Amino acid sequence: MTGDAWTLGVMSEKIRTPRKAPPREPEEHGLTLDLDRYVPAFITFIANKLSNSATAFYQRNFGVNVTEWRIMSLLAIEPGIPASRICSVIGFDKGPVSHTLALMKDRGLIAIRNDPQDGRSHSISLTAKGRATHDKVIVAALERERRLLACLDKNEQEMLIALLRRIHDNLDAVTGAS
Repeated sequence: MTGDAWTLGVMSEKIRTPRKAPPREPEEHGLTLDLDRYVPAFITFIANKLSNSATAFYQRNFGVNVTEWRIMSLLAIEPGIPASRICSVIGFDKGPVSHTLALMKDRGLIAIRNDPQDGRSHSISLTAKGRATHDKVIVAALERERRLLACLDKNEQEMLIALLRRIHDNLDAVTGAS
């Protein structure tokens, strides 16, 4: 969705056309955001809508929420990683990740073992049930991605991915991480 499709960050869900806000005189109280051009808002709005719809879809069809799916997809790529790695990659705090891992363990989706190299750390992996669930969800996830990106040609998709990667790599500029 391009910037011109947004007005004040609101889009009519029924007819999929932007709602125009009435023209406003500049406020005396200082700066206001132009949500037609403010990138953090675009990213947040898109992420929230994708996450909410994914949770509803994955929960209804596979019995997992989007956080569980993110963890399962990472464990399929990097089996045996500690919780700290999960937090680092998906950008969640330790508390919610630990809670989600405990629920996933109770449901038999993951196994948590003491790391043999470091007794203080744990190694987390998908169980056979977790892998089977992952293998079902990934088909739906890739189809959702295909439908989302269908408005872009292949070159535009590659450009979008490259630009998002650059923004991701530049997050330290605003997060204060070193």
